[in-house]
Amino acid sequence: MRTGMENTSYTETFTLTGFGDMNKTKYVYFLLALIGYLLIIFVNVVLVLVIFLERSLHEPMYIFLCSLSVNALYGTAGFYPKLLADLLSVTQLIPRAGCFIQIFVIYGYAAVEFTILTVMAYDRYVAICKPLHYANIMTDRVVCKLLFGAWLFPFCDTALPLLFSSRLPLCGNQIERLYCSNWSVVKLSCVPTTLNNVVGFVVSICALFPPLFFILFSYVKILIVCQKSSKEFRRKALQTCLPHLTTLINYSITMLCEIVLSRLDSTALPQIVVVTLSLEFLIIPPLLNPLMYGLNLPEVRKRVRNMLQRKQIRALCNIPHMFYFNYA
Repeated sequence: MRTGMENTSYTETFTLTGFGDMNKTKYVYFLLALIGYLLIIFVNVVLVLVIFLERSLHEPMYIFLCSLSVNALYGTAGFYPKLLADLLSVTQLIPRAGCFIQIFVIYGYAAVEFTILTVMAYDRYVAICKPLHYANIMTDRVVCKLLFGAWLFPFCDTALPLLFSSRLPLCGNQIERLYCSNWSVVKLSCVPTTLNNVVGFVVSICALFPPLFFILFSYVKILIVCQKSSKEFRRKALQTCLPHLTTLINYSITMLCEIVLSRLDSTALPQIVVVTLSLEFLIIPPLLNPLMYGLNLPEVRKRVRNMLQRKQIRALCNIPHMFYFNYA
């Protein structure tokens, strides 16, 4: 009896109903999404290239920043191409396997973002509270270990609830979102989901509270040191910590909106509110983070300006050659 129920309730494809009835406005949304995605790619790729090519930026803080941009490119790649295709399609369908892959990519991106911000907080703590020992503590080996843990732990954390969700027999195939989310799939289950809820709760606690506690601990220590230091020291500490704090606060707010929305009955809210709140963590952090660091960190800002100026000079130098070939 159980086997028959599972066979009849196995869902091959899901329908994403969050798009609603857009009519011709979907082309406007397509254009906005395309421009936004291209901007995200551009600013993050520029930042990664600048840090990769400039040897003077091969320091822990900039390496972690580069990892943050790589994660942004990874996470948005799991969302925007599918979104753009759905905006041009009559029906918004996604295969079962594709749905779980999208959940893994997007949730993995969200978790890795938080762990990298935690590692960056530790880096700032060592740099400000133990400046004389910074080089001995933040060695290349330690940086590699921190990055390895910052990527591995979130993916293992993300895979566990998905493993339980993928085994559920489902009695529906409509997901009221623009992308697949784990809770949306769990809600379609034909059987009680107590175990899934417990696993999801434990995983969320492990993913959120230890990093958050460590970040708060790091900044409390930083504030204590700054209070005992000179005004110039406080200014430099603020200059390096402000982009990280802004990124952290911005990301925490956007993720809070996503978590609250996923647990609420979204049908009671206007569609534009649901769409905006559910997409904030996939739009604002990937676009704002590289701009924030590029504008606030003098070394990054100087290198970006130099790289863009070199490209402009090369383009101008190529103009005479273009005319020469055209009229020769």
